[in-house]
Amino acid sequence: MALKKMFAVLTGVLALLFSVSTLFAQVEEPVKFRFSTEKIDETHVNLIFEAQIEDKWHLYSQYMDFGGPMPLYFSFEELDNYQIIDSVTESPEPHAEYDDVYEMEVKSFTKSAVFTQQIELLNKDAFVVKGYIEGQACIDGMCVPVNSDFAFGLNGAKVETAGDADVEGAAETPLLVKENNFGNAEEKENLIFFFLFAFLGGLLAILTPCVFPMIPMTISFFMKENNKIKARMNAFAFGISIIVIYTLIGSVLAIIFGPSIANWLSTHWIPNILFFLIFMIFAASFFGAFEIVMPSSLVNKSDSKVDKGGILGSFFMALTLVLVSFSCTGPIVGSILVESFGGSILKPIIGMLGFALAFALPFTLLALFPGWLKNLPKSGGWLNTVKVVLGFIEVAFGFKFLSVADQTYHWGLLDRQVYLAIWIVVFAMLGFYLLGKLKFKHDDDVKHIGIGRLGLSLVSFTFVLYMIPGMWGAPLKALSGYLPPITTHYFNIPQIIADNNTQLMKKMGLEEENSACEEPKYKEKLHLPFGLVGYFDYKQAFECAKEQNKPVFIDFTGHGCVNCREMETVVWSDPRVLEHLRNDFVVLAMYVDDKEIKLPEEEWFKSKNDGKIKKTLGEANADIQIVNFNRNAQPYYVLITPDGKVLAEPRGYNLNPDEFVVFLEKGLAEFNKAAAPAKE
Repeated sequence: MALKKMFAVLTGVLALLFSVSTLFAQVEEPVKFRFSTEKIDETHVNLIFEAQIEDKWHLYSQYMDFGGPMPLYFSFEELDNYQIIDSVTESPEPHAEYDDVYEMEVKSFTKSAVFTQQIELLNKDAFVVKGYIEGQACIDGMCVPVNSDFAFGLNGAKVETAGDADVEGAAETPLLVKENNFGNAEEKENLIFFFLFAFLGGLLAILTPCVFPMIPMTISFFMKENNKIKARMNAFAFGISIIVIYTLIGSVLAIIFGPSIANWLSTHWIPNILFFLIFMIFAASFFGAFEIVMPSSLVNKSDSKVDKGGILGSFFMALTLVLVSFSCTGPIVGSILVESFGGSILKPIIGMLGFALAFALPFTLLALFPGWLKNLPKSGGWLNTVKVVLGFIEVAFGFKFLSVADQTYHWGLLDRQVYLAIWIVVFAMLGFYLLGKLKFKHDDDVKHIGIGRLGLSLVSFTFVLYMIPGMWGAPLKALSGYLPPITTHYFNIPQIIADNNTQLMKKMGLEEENSACEEPKYKEKLHLPFGLVGYFDYKQAFECAKEQNKPVFIDFTGHGCVNCREMETVVWSDPRVLEHLRNDFVVLAMYVDDKEIKLPEEEWFKSKNDGKIKKTLGEANADIQIVNFNRNAQPYYVLITPDGKVLAEPRGYNLNPDEFVVFLEKGLAEFNKAAAPAKE
């Protein structure tokens, strides 16, 4: 009965969290800004930002130590007409209190706050100071990002808009679709793979020095019970408690970081740089630089309740295990949660469920069958080796987040060659470590190499050799989703040879020019793979399609989209697919996460989805996808006529080239069928 109650509690809690998460998924705007100016003298002006904060919400201050909540940030457009004096001041003084979660003092405002930036006018020309505000507001454990554009008119300049106010006469989200017989079928997210990834993380956590030695100590707790049936019930309760604890962690984070914030978390530079730093900190912990531990008071408080026995004692035994093992499991759990932040609301829950099942499994089985303890290997230096190996993997995968920020904002810091060079060095060092040629302070002396270490070192060095040709442009299909796009590769030998051959054939009259109708906008910053010619602006693409009497191939993509890069490398590279894209369609790549490219003011529009004005190319493309196709996941491929008829059921991530060819040919046949009567 007790076990059934435990299952019922778990089911009820998850059901409640799912219903609450749906409520929280809607867009929250707890902070609104009003903007005004205050003249100090002939050359000095105050820019004033008045924040109105909804009841019970609090807005974090600009000035907090690193590692806490997201501070408020003001960004100003640089102009020759003015210069900023000092920094933004805050009024009144923010409320300061110690936060147990962040273990630091945090500062925040409630109800209202005024922020002031003094500037010096350098001439008497009329001009507008523009910029944006970013921050975080929270209420009862739920946090949402705060974003607002601003504009101040100086020296008589007029400002039509401020913040997210409507632009007078602005058009609404462009409707590309006039006829769609295929609906908007939602493609199921591949959560099974992520569950298996998290499950593997749980198994790895067991092999760390903080966890493995605790197995016999924990099992002895259940062996004290003389009643075998009761002992087994307590063992089941212990395992279920571990699953409940970790799944609750994922559920709470799913509520806080629901779908409404997923795009921001997965594409903005602030969370991606933060995730990069988290991975580096976790790696340093695994290398032995320091330990990440939970507060001892929390561990002691949980441990003191273990002696109560029964189901409750089993729960606190599980909680104590979770807290004590945090220095080793924290980096793995953190990695799983970071990977889940850009996904659906289910992903953190699925990730923690997978991790917890694997983590609880050996403890539960050994508690049920304590005789198996004799077959376990003894603790030793091999446990620290597992930690260090995980540290190298954390370093490698941490750079993925830095790459996303780099691609999204066009910083140009981490192109494909630099990224590959880092991975080659990391995995080469891992191979040397496994051979005993590198040593950390907690490692034992390696007098001889076992079969396991030798096998792993062979895998590591083989992986390094596989990556080396990529430095000269080899596609490396197995890694395509994790590498920056091939278009960032400056010394791509296959592409150089292909371009030279193409130019030679054109000069000989053996190949026709594959040219677009007009010069594509944004081609300096955006690119198509494999030398394809296409557009990044929907108006240009549809006008060209009308002129050439071709259907449009829409590719909703993103700089930080792992699956998009994998689709391009594995599917688009197929000669049949490339042939169709080059000759039969006008290709339109719509980047939904680009933060750098600003639209001219006459192209701004008001979203039919959230009512906000879309001012950047990424915002506009993301909104066009949501409004027209009720989708916000990438990649997403649509075949459509210039007059808005969808020709085949749109497709998402699927690495089968044959099915993609069928998709293209079906759309092309439908287009030709509709065009046939007109030709007659």
